[in-house]
Amino acid sequence: MEIRILKYFLAVAQEGNITRAAERMLTSQSNLSRQLADLEEQLGKKLFERGSRKVHLTEEGLFLQRRAQEIVDLEERTAKEIAAFDDMTSGEVHLGGAETNTMHFVADVIRQLRDKQPHVTFDLMSGSTIEMTELLDRGLLDFAVLVEPIDMKKYDYLQLPVNDHFGLLMRADNPLATKPAITPGDIENQPLLCARQQLDGNVLNGWLGRPVEELNVVARFNLITTPAMMVEQGLGSAVTFANLVPTPKGSKLCFRPFDPVIEARLYLVWKKHQVFMRPATVFLEEMRTAIRERAASMENG
Repeated sequence: MEIRILKYFLAVAQEGNITRAAERMLTSQSNLSRQLADLEEQLGKKLFERGSRKVHLTEEGLFLQRRAQEIVDLEERTAKEIAAFDDMTSGEVHLGGAETNTMHFVADVIRQLRDKQPHVTFDLMSGSTIEMTELLDRGLLDFAVLVEPIDMKKYDYLQLPVNDHFGLLMRADNPLATKPAITPGDIENQPLLCARQQLDGNVLNGWLGRPVEELNVVARFNLITTPAMMVEQGLGSAVTFANLVPTPKGSKLCFRPFDPVIEARLYLVWKKHQVFMRPATVFLEEMRTAIRERAASMENG
């Protein structure tokens, strides 16, 4: 499959109309239709359902749309990086991250880097550890900030100098809000919203003293923003990290840490044998320096 044909396909998928897509891609409608027919024949799959005014993607077409977008994005990124390969002062670092308060530390490193290299920019992605490792593996990220557990066989990494702590995000009128901390017995019958990684990675099993499947999990999530709204509406309480959701005085929500403490280590991760552009190399050097300085500061009290 040629990149040009994939761009034609994506234009039609986005416009939902062959005429508009042809105008956008500066080609004729007949040429675009022929290219799409050739693509369907090459793949042996029907990619579009054609209506009188609009075309819709089939299931196979939806799958190809996601893959084609990744291929086109990677091709465009590669072209930019090769063109700027020797430029030390400009370029983009592709950084993914799980939701964690440790991103404050990462943001400080980025700010310090940009004070020295103001033309280095960042493309930021958020998601679960599973989602971020998939993007790393496909070459769509340079680095990702990930929460354990992580299978490190394919990656190099730096352990970050700040750990996260689990607890319970709940409505302020929940009876558990009167407690300074939440124990395993407190959530035994509570309706809970849990991150997929917490459940799939057995993060809570040791703390609970029983299988996590015995919890009353009413919803699974990858990012906390939408679940926090559902907690506010009374769906249940969310197991999450401290300081991710603002709970100022008078808020409908509050957060209480777990007792005993559940602490999670965090890592900056990248693919083994990765060849970095200069901006990514400079960012990694800045991260190493910041981690050493934080460690020395903690040792000195």
